[in-house]
Amino acid sequence: MGKDDYLPLFETRSAKGRLLYWLYAVTVFLGVISMCAYRVRHFPAQELKRWVWIAVFMAELWNALYWLITQSVRCSPVYRYTFKDRLSQRYEEVLPGIDIFVCTADPVLEPPVMVINTVLTVMAYNYPPEKLNVYLSDDGGSEVMFYALLEASQFSKIWLPFCRKFKVEPRSPDIYFSSADEIPVDDVIFAKEWQTVKHLFQEMKERINEIMKLGRIPDELQKQHKGFREWELGASKRDHQTILEILIDGRDSKAMDVEGKPLPTLIYMAREKKPQYQHNFKAGAMNALIRVSSRISNSPIILNVDCDQYSNNSESVRDALCFFMDEEMGHNIAYVQYPQYFNNITKNDVYGNYLRIIVELELPGADAHGGPPYIGSGCFHRRDALSGKKHEQESKIDWKKENEIRVKESASTLEETAKILAGCNYEENSQWGKEVSSSPSSPTPPSR
Repeated sequence: MGKDDYLPLFETRSAKGRLLYWLYAVTVFLGVISMCAYRVRHFPAQELKRWVWIAVFMAELWNALYWLITQSVRCSPVYRYTFKDRLSQRYEEVLPGIDIFVCTADPVLEPPVMVINTVLTVMAYNYPPEKLNVYLSDDGGSEVMFYALLEASQFSKIWLPFCRKFKVEPRSPDIYFSSADEIPVDDVIFAKEWQTVKHLFQEMKERINEIMKLGRIPDELQKQHKGFREWELGASKRDHQTILEILIDGRDSKAMDVEGKPLPTLIYMAREKKPQYQHNFKAGAMNALIRVSSRISNSPIILNVDCDQYSNNSESVRDALCFFMDEEMGHNIAYVQYPQYFNNITKNDVYGNYLRIIVELELPGADAHGGPPYIGSGCFHRRDALSGKKHEQESKIDWKKENEIRVKESASTLEETAKILAGCNYEENSQWGKEVSSSPSSPTPPSR
C-alpha cells in the first residue's frame, strides 16, 4: 500500500467542550485559593481549636493538591476509534494468534462457576478459534477448579456455536441468561436453542457446585481425564508439583464443536509451589504463564484478565489489533488497556464503584500523554514488550511470519517439556522477574 493510499486502522479524537471545562476548572481553582486564604486569615487563638484547624487545613490542602495534579490528565483527554472493517480487508488471512491468561488463586473466594464464565467469554471471541489459546492459571492448585474447566471444555462445544449463530452479547452464559430470564418468543428456532443451552448450562453449574460442596472428586469422575492423577500425590494449595494439562488441543482435527468448527486451545496450569520458595503471587503466575505459553503456542499478542472480570464485547480482540497492526503507528504501541466496569453496584453508586471519572476522563487523559497505566487486567500486550525486546523506531512486523505455527510436538510431549518452565526454582539465581517480565512491585508496565 502506497503512502498516499494509506488509511489508518484507528483514529484519535480530542474531547469536545474543553473551553467549558477550563472555565469550570478556573472557578474551582479560585475556590481553592479562597479557602486557603480563609484558613490563614482566620487562624484561631485557642490552642485546642488551633490544632483542629491545622488538621482540617492540611486535609484540605492535600485534597487541593490532588485536584491540581489530576488536571494534567483531565484537561485534554483523547478517545480512540477503530476501523475493524479495514483490519478484516487487509489482514483477515494473517491475523495473529492470541494467548489469553486467566488467573485465579482460591476456589472458595473465586468460585469455579464464576471462573469458567470468564473462560467461556474469552473462548467465544469473534475471532478465528484456531488462533485463540486460553490458559487458566490456578494458583490454588485445586482439583475442583480443574474439574470445572473440564466441564467448561465440553460445554464450549455448544456455547460457541450458539454465540456465533445468534450473535450473543455478552458471552458470559451466567450473565447472559440471568439478564433474560424469560424465553424469547419472537423466533421459534432461537427460543428452542436458547432453552436447550440454558438447561445444559444450569445442569453444568449444579454439577460443579455439588462437587464444590463435596470438596473432592468422586472416583467415577476421576476416570474422565488423566489429569486427576496429579492430585493422587497429595497436592495442597501451598505445596504441589507443576500441573499442566491441555484439555483442548486446537491443532487436533478432532477438537471440533457441534457444528464441526475448530475450538480454541484450552490449557490448565497450576505452577509448582513449595513453602521454601517465594511465589510472588499474581506476578509470579504471569511469569510462569509467559514462559509456558512461549513453549506451547507462542502467540505474539497476550491478553491477561482476572477470573472475576468477563469480557462484555466479543469484538475486543479485533479492536485491540487495530492498534497493534496499524501500518504507521502500530510498532509504537506495546499494550492496549481496556477499562474495567462493574455490574453488581448499588442503584445510585454512592461509593463510586463504577469508576466513572477514572474510566471516562482520567484514563483518556493519560492516553493523551503517552498512554494509560497498566491496571492489572483487561490488557493486550505484545509478547516482545513483556520479554524485554528493545523498541526500534523503524521496526516493522511481518504478521504473516508471526502467524506461522512453530510447535509440532504432540500435546503430551508439550505438557511434559513445559512443566519445567513453571517450576518454583526456575527463577532462582536469574534475572527473570527483575529485568524480564513481572515483579511483585511492578506488575508488568511496558512503555507505550
